[in-house]
Amino acid sequence: MRIRLICVGTKMPAWVTTGFQEYAKRLPADLKLELVEIAPGHRGKGADVKRAIEKESKLILAALGKDEHVVALDVEGRQWSTEQLAEVVSDWQMSGQNVALLIGGPDGLSAECLSLAKQRWSLSNLTYPHPLVRVILSEQIYRAWSLLNNHPYHRA
Repeated sequence: MRIRLICVGTKMPAWVTTGFQEYAKRLPADLKLELVEIAPGHRGKGADVKRAIEKESKLILAALGKDEHVVALDVEGRQWSTEQLAEVVSDWQMSGQNVALLIGGPDGLSAECLSLAKQRWSLSNLTYPHPLVRVILSEQIYRAWSLLNNHPYHRA
């Protein structure tokens, strides 16, 4: 199975890339974690935010693979404990589908992206910077795998 983080944002600091790659490389070949970066729409003084979200949406939709199980990271989504996430990851694995986790830009995901999501996931009631979300997601997916496989990482 493959899980792809499809994220709005490029040119991340080195610590973000290092953190993401560290957890991605720990996962076994049968649970591959990949990152797809989407260029953000133009924002700034006088910019049309709706147009920026629309541009990001088109790029996200184009990046989606055929028959991927789409999960939107959304403030209004469901929060999962680590144990619940492990169950969700297990369900994803049992389904035989690849998974796409969608992370929008500063203004979130478009209604079209949200409507495609089979699940909506909220990491927390807190607001995290988008670069940090990539690291948190990769670590939590690795932690869920470790829990499912009785790996000592989760107990550490």
